Amino acid sequence: MRRTALRGVTVATVATALVLGSPIVANAAGYPSDTAKPDLVSLLNGYDQFWASSGTNDLHGTVKDGATLAQNDKLTSWINQHATKAQQLKALQDSEYQNATNTGYDQSSTVSQGLGDALEKIYVQGRNSGALPLTSALVNSSTGTSGAYVSTGDAKAHYSYPRPYLPGTTTATLPATDDQTNCAPTKVNATSLSANRAGKAWASADGTLDITRVPATTDTTHEFSPNDVVLDAGYGTQGICTGGSYPSGHTTTAYQAGITLATLVPELAPELLARASEAGNDRIVLGVHYPLDIMGGRIDGEAALAARWSDTQYRTDVLEPARAELTKYLEQQCGDTLAHCIAAEKPYTDDPYGGAAIPGGTAQVVTDRASAVKVYTERMSYGFTATGATGQAPSVPTGASNLLLTAFPTLTDAQRTSVLAQTESASGEPLDQTGTANGSWERLNLAAATSATVSVATDGSVKVLATGGSARVLTGVLTAPKGTSVAAGGSLALAGTGFTAGSSLQVVLHSDPVTVGTLTVAADGTVSGSVTIPAGTATGAHTIDLADASGASVLATPLAITVTPAAAGTGGDTGTGGGTGTAVVDPGTGVHLPVVSG
Repeated sequence: MRRTALRGVTVATVATALVLGSPIVANAAGYPSDTAKPDLVSLLNGYDQFWASSGTNDLHGTVKDGATLAQNDKLTSWINQHATKAQQLKALQDSEYQNATNTGYDQSSTVSQGLGDALEKIYVQGRNSGALPLTSALVNSSTGTSGAYVSTGDAKAHYSYPRPYLPGTTTATLPATDDQTNCAPTKVNATSLSANRAGKAWASADGTLDITRVPATTDTTHEFSPNDVVLDAGYGTQGICTGGSYPSGHTTTAYQAGITLATLVPELAPELLARASEAGNDRIVLGVHYPLDIMGGRIDGEAALAARWSDTQYRTDVLEPARAELTKYLEQQCGDTLAHCIAAEKPYTDDPYGGAAIPGGTAQVVTDRASAVKVYTERMSYGFTATGATGQAPSVPTGASNLLLTAFPTLTDAQRTSVLAQTESASGEPLDQTGTANGSWERLNLAAATSATVSVATDGSVKVLATGGSARVLTGVLTAPKGTSVAAGGSLALAGTGFTAGSSLQVVLHSDPVTVGTLTVAADGTVSGSVTIPAGTATGAHTIDLADASGASVLATPLAITVTPAAAGTGGDTGTGGGTGTAVVDPGTGVHLPVVSG
């Protein structure tokens, strides 16, 4: 057997121990969730409608939905063939797990790129120096109590689906660098899929999918480790070639790490989640997994972290102390508040295909938060044709709301559940289990939920007004009792409820932010008064915000107003008619955000 030294541990050892879903070091027992892990086979059984394994874990079986599996193949080959050289290196980096000598790194380091260029460096330094012991013990993808919480071994054996790079014939010749003994085509192949691939543009005549193997290399960047690190996709190792493709174990751990970090640093949750989706997508870049495998791995990670955050004892003893440790360290090393550090750094970005658009989708380019949420959302389903009933009601799994505890600490469990229901994807996607006891983890859009602006009505109900910005709760209600139409230079009457008694609020006119007055909150939490709209204000649609004294936080759903030309010789008049309206703008930029409906 070919064995390549991997910094004190062999590629084959890592492949066997981790790719099949077994952490090198088992989690310590002591918390209720340690022995109440999600049943991944049950959570993932939507796959049964596409493929039925032979039942002997030999990578053979029967195709049940040829069209969906063909789409799976097409996307896999395209992604593998179109990834840039830079993305191939990132894919190899994302394939690493920590080794026994602690001289390498794992996905809990690579997904930290979602923190942004400055905070990622601080985070990795803290992990490597030992300055973040609680965080490391929690998030490590090889040994962490959350980062390596669930194992995909049983699910892989149950579904036993051949990997994309395996030959479609028993007589293929493998690359000279691969292990001919354990991965010989006579023993390991994808012949059960050959007929479904016959005549397809993305496969050869013998039914072998068009996949280019990414060669091994050495990571000398020292971005994640002070050492040079050998990177190898492990195509020829027994743990990879004989291990079932569905679900992706690497993606499972990437999401366990990514969701963990997203809950510890909710201020950057959308970016961290998008980076976790990139790590999953990188398994397709290497040609060792399909999109459906990645979708399954995301489901695993979501259910795993929901179980951990739903365990009150674990949350109190492990998650919350790690969050306090990490926040304190990041702020100390950055030298400012986390909010200011985030505002000053370059955010996470990615361009996996050099601007080329994936079939049926986009180029998946990430440049800012809004695009991060968009790319994450696209990778939730990869544009698959619906395979189940569409138009069904929301189906939020039990415990999923606890994944929003840090993003929305002031909301109730029911309110957080409502946020998830309003931001989840439509029903009918592959792997969707809407209406079952499990609920639909497939539809859960954490990137959208953790970037939501929500308003809370007097009856406690919440409405998601927009996604793609900062997680914000607007508890105040602003109205214009004399109408929302006002002449430039005229007076606009305002009234509001739901504010902190005695506080001073700034009244800000957008689109170009201009403070036009202040209002003081009465003892009953209400405000009332009038402000003058500047005479030079352009006619047309504008919005009015009520912000705190610093101007940094918007406290009510912005009010839409219409400015009309000043009356001749009067310099403007009092607003009349129109009623009230709602619009949403980013308080920092004044840019109108997209409104989403439930």
